[in-house]
Amino acid sequence: MIDDGKVNASSEGYFILVGFSNWPHLEVVIFVVVLIFYLMTLTGNLFIIILSYVDSHLHTPMYFFLSNLSFLDLCYTTSSIPQLLVNLWGPEKTISYAGCMVQLYFVLALGTTECVLLVVMSYDRYAAVCRPLHYTVLMHPRFCHLLAVASWVSGFTNSALHSSFTFWVPLCGHHQVDHFFCEVPALLRLSCVDTHANELTLMVTSSIFVLIPLILILTSYGAIIRAVLRMQSTTGLQKVFGRCGAHLMAVSLFFIPAMCIYLQPSSGNSQDQGNFIALFYTVVTPSLNPLIYTLRNKDVRGAVKRLMGWE
Repeated sequence: MIDDGKVNASSEGYFILVGFSNWPHLEVVIFVVVLIFYLMTLTGNLFIIILSYVDSHLHTPMYFFLSNLSFLDLCYTTSSIPQLLVNLWGPEKTISYAGCMVQLYFVLALGTTECVLLVVMSYDRYAAVCRPLHYTVLMHPRFCHLLAVASWVSGFTNSALHSSFTFWVPLCGHHQVDHFFCEVPALLRLSCVDTHANELTLMVTSSIFVLIPLILILTSYGAIIRAVLRMQSTTGLQKVFGRCGAHLMAVSLFFIPAMCIYLQPSSGNSQDQGNFIALFYTVVTPSLNPLIYTLRNKDVRGAVKRLMGWE
């Protein structure tokens, strides 16, 4: 017999996503800003995917992984942003229990996949700069596909673990999720039982999929910097900084907000602050990635000219 005060949300069939309800005067502004950035994300990332596919000059490991990142960002934003836009526009802030389960699974899976994929991309840059004579052997197409598959599989496997653990936890009578999408820490706060085991598991896996990838990326760039300092050619330096700088900026925009959310105690910052940080890496970062990777990129400019028949 379930106590009246401890009713699992599945029996009610929905959750209430509180989101930015504490800022009602800003909801219209947030709606417009989010919609603009979401459209930028869709347009920019689709552009990279299509261009990388149709132009044979971009059939390289770098653009193969960039296409994966663009597709990942499209899926990542679409897993949460449309629901956020609906909730910002109208008075209803609800999401079905099944919808919350699906959203939790895909947001976590795609976020974890991005952490791993950014490591793979940094290894590609390391091989290109530090092992140029062996690059075609190291980054063989079959190996590139294997790395991409490993990134996606690791992300979805990790998410399956957390999602199942989270939805096994009995929740209290109210089902107001103090976030704009379903995520593990926000749902654990609704629990009526001790969740230290869940929080410890989240901390451990977050360290594995956030800290370890970040360490590997920094190690790769440490080797790249040493190689760059030995270069005599100014043109070579500019080329390296152009390509590697874009990736390093994308890494910073993704990992810094993620660390602020997942690698500090829940009491470390207010929930409103956490919501705005999460809004940044779910909306702003995916929209900026296409600009970061294509701005001042000669390969992309050349591909666009060929596509338009200008050369």
